[in-house]
Order: sequence, then C-alpha cells, then structure tokens
Amino acid sequence: MSVTNATFLSPQEAALAVRYRALRARTRRLAAPLSPEDAQVQSMHDASPTKWHLAHTTWFFVRFVLDDPSAIPEGWARLLNSYYTGAGESHPRLLRGLLTRPTLEQVLAWRDDVDARVLRVLEEGRLDDARLVALRMGMQHEEQHQELLLTDIKHALWCNPLGPAYREDLPAPHSAPGRADPGVRWLHRDETVVEIGAPRWPDDGAEFAFDIESPRHRVLVPAHAIAQRPVTNAEFAEFIADGGYDTPTLWLADGWDLAQREGWRRPLYWHEDGVREFTLGGWRERDPHAPVCHLCQYEADAFARWAGARLPTEAEWEMAASACEVDGNFADDDAPLHTVAPRPAVDADAPADMFGNAWEWTCSPYVAYPGFRVLPGILGEYNGKFMSGQVVLRGGSCATPRGHVRASYRNFFPPSARWQFAGLRLAKDAG
Repeated sequence: MSVTNATFLSPQEAALAVRYRALRARTRRLAAPLSPEDAQVQSMHDASPTKWHLAHTTWFFVRFVLDDPSAIPEGWARLLNSYYTGAGESHPRLLRGLLTRPTLEQVLAWRDDVDARVLRVLEEGRLDDARLVALRMGMQHEEQHQELLLTDIKHALWCNPLGPAYREDLPAPHSAPGRADPGVRWLHRDETVVEIGAPRWPDDGAEFAFDIESPRHRVLVPAHAIAQRPVTNAEFAEFIADGGYDTPTLWLADGWDLAQREGWRRPLYWHEDGVREFTLGGWRERDPHAPVCHLCQYEADAFARWAGARLPTEAEWEMAASACEVDGNFADDDAPLHTVAPRPAVDADAPADMFGNAWEWTCSPYVAYPGFRVLPGILGEYNGKFMSGQVVLRGGSCATPRGHVRASYRNFFPPSARWQFAGLRLAKDAG
C-alpha cells in the first residue's frame, strides 16, 4: 500500500512520510553527478567520501528508527558509525576513503531497502514517540550531510589538477542589476536584554530545534553596531593587497602560526591569478560583490581587526536575524551552489543577507546555554560532547538545504576550518 493512500495515517505521520521520501530522493540527486570514483575519494581528514555520507545517513535511520541490527549488512555497522560511542565501535574517520567495499552500488541498493522498511513501519503505525523523535532527528541529520556532501566533494575536485566541475550546468554566479556593493552601513543598537535560543524540542509542542539551541534564555546585549551586509570578495581582496596575510599584529597567535605553516596567501579556492575561484561549477571568475567565503575563523578575525571592527557575538547576530525572514541563497535544485551578491535590505535599518550565501563566523565559543540538557540516550552524543575548542557560526550557506536553518540555529567548527562556505559580518562596540 502506498503511504500516500494509507488513510489510517495521522496527518503528522503522512507529512513525515512525504518529507522522508523527498529528503532521501534529494540526497540521491546530489550524488547523481558523481562517478563511483568520485564517490570514493576522501581528500582530507575533515571530509568524508560521498559514498560514506550516503551509507552513514542510512545507518542512522536503521540504528535509531528501525532499531533493527539485522537490517545492517554484516560488518557494516562499525564502518558507518561516526562517533556514537554508545552504538559500538567505529572505523577511524581519516581512513573512510580506504573503504572500497561496500561498493557504491551496494550502498544505493541498501538505501532503497531501508527506505522501504522505514516507510512500512511508519504507515503501519509502529513507531512510538521516541522513534518518531529519532525519525525527525534523522531527517535533520541527513540535511546536514547533504551540505557536507557538497563541501567535501568540492574540496576533493579542487585537489584534482584537472579542476573538474561537480556540475557543468550550474548557473554562473554573477551580480544582478542593482546589486552593486553600496558600501558598509552600520546598524546601531542600544544596550538591551533579549531572548535568544529555542524552546526545548520535543517538549511542549515546540518546533524542531537541536538540543544545543535550547533553552530559550535572556541575555544582556551591550550597545553595539553590526554591519548591514556581510564582507565582500572585493573588500577581502583589499585586505590581501594591504598585507593582511603578512601582518602578525592582526592575527591571533594560533592563527598566525597556522597561516605561516600552511602558506596561506588568500582564501581557500581563490586562484593565484587574483581573478578566479574554484566553485562546484569549476574555475570561474570571482564576483567582487558576493560575500567572501571559505575563510577560517582566524582569517575572519584578522580581517575584522584590519577593518577596525570585530566579529559579532552570537547574541548580537541572533538579535539582528530574529526580525528577518529566513530566506536567501540556499541549495535549491536550480541554485548556483555558490555565493551571490546579496539582495538589498528591506529598509535602511534592517540587516541584509542574514540567511544563506555563507555561514558567518562569530566570536562566541561553542558552549552550553544556561540550563542546557542533552537528549536522552545515545542521541545525546549528537552535539553536546563537542563543546570544546569550537566556535559558533550562524545563518546557513549556499550549500544548506532551504528550510534547514533558523535564527537560533548554531553551527560549530574549529577556528581552523576553511572548507565550509563560511565568511563574516562585521560588528563593533558602541562609541
């Protein structure tokens, strides 16, 4: 029986079934342009092969929704567990690219089998509340891996001297008429107490939010100013021309040492010719008005110091974003999968481009909110145990699925991470 014709499903369960089908189909579409060889490669320790993303997300549904070890082929569980210690042993992350078996064909066939099983138990009403929570979590988890699939394969293709495109048919990013850079405009905000974060999900009928977004709480935000738009490619080029990568006083010590050790002279994926950058569509001319991206937090912080400013706190960022519609340049099927010049702000005192395009680094460490509680059981390992040495990013990127982020969404990476679509928006103290 088709799920769409299963009249005994609750409206909530029917909606979950429709969304699950669409989600899993989208991941297949994202992987479709890649050859089996493309899907196998792992270009650095922080990245994972496309084949592994396809299999790991499927493992998640088997382990936490079906809760049926027999649905995992023999020996695969260890290969596909990422970091859930409570779920058993896992294969070392940096060795995922060596897993030539199972084959891509086997992984895709297993995905189909698991999808049929998940939809069957859903339409038969056999998922209790705990497993329905796991199903919703699994769908959000797969959306995160859809983004990682794109960022990881971009790095792998960039490492190839041929500079192959992920998709030749991607529209070339370019500035639309009327989107020329208007210069930095500062939005001044008085000292105030604001509420940030999200109500704890799934308590009290709250909308989905990860545990690290909760609880909603009050924060004193000092008087400050925040830039109306993110920093552009043209502005970052000025930083480079002015010796930004040669001036140690602009950099945090760890960042300076890393930049010297790695020989950084420009953002990741910028060509040494000063004109082109590598995109998922291959090498293309860089749009000076688009937000700069593929910066680590050290680079973002150095630019902010050079500009006489700083990075915003996550409370300042969320305060600005809370009044904005969650709209922007996301990873739609017809999107360029790269940054584009922002649309103008809706009015002179409103921020622009808070969502999509490029994640925005903050100066806030990734730590727990007051009253934070992890989810019960093994799913409690999802986020909370990484609250050490990481920095918060906000807003989503051009590789983020539409509908995945919100004003309270907290992404996090170590300050050295460059392969994500991450840029910055300036802030400064009042006065």
